[in-house]
Amino acid sequence: MCEEHRAEATPELAVAHLRARSWPCRPAEARRAVERAVSERCRTTHTTCDAQALSDALLVASELTTNAILHGGGITDFHVDVGGRGVCLSVSDRSAELPVAKEPVDPQGRWRPGGHGWPIVCRLARDVRVTDLPSGGKRITAVVPLS
Repeated sequence: MCEEHRAEATPELAVAHLRARSWPCRPAEARRAVERAVSERCRTTHTTCDAQALSDALLVASELTTNAILHGGGITDFHVDVGGRGVCLSVSDRSAELPVAKEPVDPQGRWRPGGHGWPIVCRLARDVRVTDLPSGGKRITAVVPLS
């Protein structure tokens, strides 16, 4: 499992959080936003997009938004930035609880569905940070390498 970091929100992050934004309501919309951002970056830098790296970023975006919807009270902010370190995804939700991986088997020995999203995010992302938001809730930021 990846290391989890909890940090205090800095004043500039708090200001950015208060700005009106539109963000995806569904994982498919988050994936489209990531695909557009990566494609635009590859087009403007005249580089080829690594299909596997893009797939990893799409999966991380999908898992973070799904977890925010299912366990975090809904998506309250979403941001994607493609830079030198890779694809930086930030998803905010209403819950202050840290994400956890569930055991694949319940106490009675039965296999249970789900619980794989957080380990997938931790495996594919280079850096994962969980930040408390001043207005409540949290922001999870994950950087997925593009090379």
